Amino acid sequence: MSAPAEDEKGKKDVRLAACALLLEIAYADDTFNDSERRHVEAAVARQWGLAPAEAQRLLALAEEARSEAVDLWQFTNLVAEQYTLGQKMVLAEVMWGIVYSDGELASREDYLMRKICNLLRLEPGYLAAARKRVEDADRGRPDLDVPD
Repeated sequence: MSAPAEDEKGKKDVRLAACALLLEIAYADDTFNDSERRHVEAAVARQWGLAPAEAQRLLALAEEARSEAVDLWQFTNLVAEQYTLGQKMVLAEVMWGIVYSDGELASREDYLMRKICNLLRLEPGYLAAARKRVEDADRGRPDLDVPD
């Protein structure tokens, strides 16, 4: 196997792992509604420059891997090893976006975000910063505005 082919396989594997984590967050509140699905599909397509059909295929593969996994370590370890701090921050922001895409924060979602970010070796301050950016961005969305 040539080096470029190995690099492509590594990229695919880490993308699959990141997508599995996104799906884990999406299912954390026991529902994966249309709003969350649209958010995940758009984020995956945007993040890796994929056409919508390619993003859906990657998510289908990630869903299969997620359903066969016994824990999150195989996904978080791969991402933690291969992603830079900046890439981890972007992933955390996307995950917070999924959490808030239905307009509410379930306690399991909050717990799982902390757990995944800890496994990604992302310090709590970075997690809080990513959450704040998503919350600030959502304040401008009329469907998520909450009275003070």
